[in-house]
Amino acid sequence: MTQPTEDRRALLQNAALDAAERGWHVFPLRPGVKRPALHREERCPRTGACAGGHRKWEQRATTDPDRIRAAWATGAFNVGIATGPSNLVVVDLDMPKGKGSSDAPCGATTFGALCERAGQAVPATRTVRTATGGTHLYFTAPPGIRLTNTAGTLAPLVDTRAHGGYVVAPGSATPAGTYTVEDDRPPVPLPEWLCSRLARRHASRGLSVAPVAVGASRRATAALNAETAAVAAAFEGGRNARLLAGARAIGRFVAWGDLPRDVVEEAFQEAGEASGLPPAECRATIRSALNWSIRTARPREVA
Repeated sequence: MTQPTEDRRALLQNAALDAAERGWHVFPLRPGVKRPALHREERCPRTGACAGGHRKWEQRATTDPDRIRAAWATGAFNVGIATGPSNLVVVDLDMPKGKGSSDAPCGATTFGALCERAGQAVPATRTVRTATGGTHLYFTAPPGIRLTNTAGTLAPLVDTRAHGGYVVAPGSATPAGTYTVEDDRPPVPLPEWLCSRLARRHASRGLSVAPVAVGASRRATAALNAETAAVAAAFEGGRNARLLAGARAIGRFVAWGDLPRDVVEEAFQEAGEASGLPPAECRATIRSALNWSIRTARPREVA
């Protein structure tokens, strides 16, 4: 092992220990990327921490310094913070991607506009600059409310990470750059107006869908609820396949005009992220599945 690699390992171990001292539950990510470094369910040895059955990254995230030192002694792992166990809600302000995105507003801009419309200032709290130039705003989670992940619910390119989600800790690096702290103040409580918007969205998930075809509303809504619940409960190793199957099954209702595509996409995005799938992987799978299903859907009368 070269000295620079050893220095990098020590830096990341210290970043993990620093997060744990703040009460945040951490777990290793693969070196240089944002994917969990822990074994998949199909490769689980059913020993050690998994002696009683496979434990996913959220269950294995820890604040125990000895476990952290042991994990990071074996490699220069990036650091993941499991937001749910850490009692955190992190607002992720992303950068636009793809061709023609240079003039598109970023997540910070759309979030600022959202705050302005609500008559609120952009909250001052712990802030981390992401590797790609985005921003993570850290908040303490509201008591008595179990928030999960969202993707674009608040505004375009504004996601949130809570139960079922994680963020990459500062000190970690990808080929795009390094995660750095911009404001090291302690996280403030999630503002009530933001909490109300997220809680209202969660409470209405699957119940406020307004299909165009009134006669099919109950069937379409029940099918969407059942498929997204199955995706959210999927185990590691079969999550993407379950997401693909679920979105394909619901695509016919989009083709028939019973369900708006954006509602279906958002519902499956939230369910996929709740199962532990990365946001980008969810978006790609959902888009592919719905495109296929809409293209191949048979007319309602012969389905």
